[in-house]
Amino acid sequence: MTTLAADREIESLMSLHPKGFDLSLDRISRLLERLGNPQDHLPPVIHIAGTNGKGSCAAFSRALLEASGHRVHVHTSPHLVNWHERYRLAADGGGRLVGDKIFADAIARVAKANEGQKITVFEILTAVTFLLFSEHPADAVIIEVGLGGRFDATNVITEPAVSVIMPVSLDHESFLGDRVELIAAEKAGIIKRGCPVVIGAQESETALQVLIETAERLDCPAFVYGQDFLAFEENGRMVYQDEDGLMDLSPPRLPGRHQFANAAAAIAAVKAAGFEISHRVADKAMANVAWPGRMQKLPQGRLTELAPKGADIWLDGGHNPGAGVVVAEALAEQEEKNPRPLFLISGMINTKDQSGYFSAFKGLVRHVYTVPVSLSEASVPNDELAVRAVEAGLSAEPVSSVANALMLLRDTWDGPPPRILISGSLYLAGAVLAENGTPPV
Repeated sequence: MTTLAADREIESLMSLHPKGFDLSLDRISRLLERLGNPQDHLPPVIHIAGTNGKGSCAAFSRALLEASGHRVHVHTSPHLVNWHERYRLAADGGGRLVGDKIFADAIARVAKANEGQKITVFEILTAVTFLLFSEHPADAVIIEVGLGGRFDATNVITEPAVSVIMPVSLDHESFLGDRVELIAAEKAGIIKRGCPVVIGAQESETALQVLIETAERLDCPAFVYGQDFLAFEENGRMVYQDEDGLMDLSPPRLPGRHQFANAAAAIAAVKAAGFEISHRVADKAMANVAWPGRMQKLPQGRLTELAPKGADIWLDGGHNPGAGVVVAEALAEQEEKNPRPLFLISGMINTKDQSGYFSAFKGLVRHVYTVPVSLSEASVPNDELAVRAVEAGLSAEPVSSVANALMLLRDTWDGPPPRILISGSLYLAGAVLAENGTPPV
């Protein structure tokens, strides 16, 4: 396979700079100043933080704005298959992933401006975001936080059109703290004085209180899920409600009841950012929204051909206990509507709470096949991961790969066509999409 020019530039950066996170804004600010501070020359910015739901909120926000006819830049992370997925440039009729030549050129210019100074690859690629988005016309920009909020490299935006805090729960404890209120305080770091804030549905009252208090202290207009806006299901439809009234909408194309709250946060955010959202636009956005690797029905491809005939195969990159809960709830909803035996194929990395993730599926999953995550050096060995699943009360066995798990299930299962969830890691989700021949576009 031909190596893309941008990939070669990134590989060169990784040989010179550390791969991980070094939470500080000093280096990124210095670099951006050398580039002319492109982050200060952007259209209205929707800046999104949170433990779970950031990507879904970004996807819904993009769908809403594009359904209104707006041109939108979108930055998300991490990518699944190609680095290019992190940068979607505005275009008539819908944004497109950045072209390889444009991307490679931007990386080279940012690396040159850095002049070999100490910096992380993530910071360089964040500077690339601002450079690209400042040089191409758009009506709005959606930027997803990479890690935390306060010291994330994206947090150099001084006046966002709106800051959005999606559900906060435990994750990345070694960086952000081991209590939910500490993590909420880090996420709240993207809130800027006087700028609107949308607070998505929070499971933790403690986290919610931290977020509300931060918004009040900084004199921010705040819109809180359950108080100022909400969404609920009624007769198979999604009803969105805020101070402007009700909208009776098509249910979100992204499966799971949790997506009603994610969609509501996006509607509130886009409106808080100053854009009008009509009933027609919102309905169109709910029907068209797409977010690869998050409760995505796996398209036909090389891997799906190995599964039991008629199998219903889903892919999800969620990797913490909070994600496990919402995915398990989504699968339980499907079980109510269309009962099928459920099997789980899972790979995880060692910085995640594996038993906590698996515990959400107790009583729902027939059997778990644990696999290594080939794209990550932090992969939990498949035999060790099987032990974690058993500790969570599940039946489990280690298998060498997703392909072998699908073939094993095909050869041993003699019941009705099963439902299969491949999950536990975004690295795994990316590897599956690549092997299946169906990368994001």
